Amino acid sequence: MKCILVDDEPLAIEILESYIGKIDQLEIAGTFRNAISAFEFVQQHPVDLIFLDIQMPKLSGIDFLRSLKNPPKVIFTTAFRDYALDGFELEVVDYLLKPIPFERFLKAVAKVLHQPAPAPSVQKADTVNDNFVYFKVDKKMIKTKMADILYIESIKDYVKVKTSEKEIITQQKISYLEESLPREQFLRIHRSFIVNVDQIDAYSATDVEIGKHFVPIGRNYKNDVMKVLARNAF
Repeated sequence: MKCILVDDEPLAIEILESYIGKIDQLEIAGTFRNAISAFEFVQQHPVDLIFLDIQMPKLSGIDFLRSLKNPPKVIFTTAFRDYALDGFELEVVDYLLKPIPFERFLKAVAKVLHQPAPAPSVQKADTVNDNFVYFKVDKKMIKTKMADILYIESIKDYVKVKTSEKEIITQQKISYLEESLPREQFLRIHRSFIVNVDQIDAYSATDVEIGKHFVPIGRNYKNDVMKVLARNAF
């Protein structure tokens, strides 16, 4: 998904560039310090998503967006809360307040990736489909059946994907996988663990049992986890 960054603050652009660099589905097509340059670019190049600041010299982000006949998806990035209503009226995907935490950024991006892309867009292949998911390991994309995943464990900026036959280590945030994987099948039970509900053999108030593995249930997740697991209990 091709995106552009429009912000008059160099540091804000640097932060977004670092965040986007961790998302395989996003590709930066350009960065702009003012909305006029961005407007000229959008007229000549396909763009799927704009990360757009609001208060900028010459032309504000809101006026820029209103000037586009067929705007792509837009995520506002601003230090001001006052424009939330404008964002709603302009049907932006999300409204991020600076300084933007990476976790909040991921939630906004997940909303875009779960929506159909505009017709003129050029997208990379999806990393998730109904039966399997691709995980990036070094320079390869490893295809893994979702049904084979036992659990996913967060290890700082990486996750370990445990299947019945192998372990996959990939640089990714567990919160992004939580948003991307089907929620009816994958359940976050701990700040560091997501489990495949179909693979659970037994559970208690403190952990779930998957084969020979015991995965802890976090205190802050316990109530929601118990409600989900109890739906199929007799």
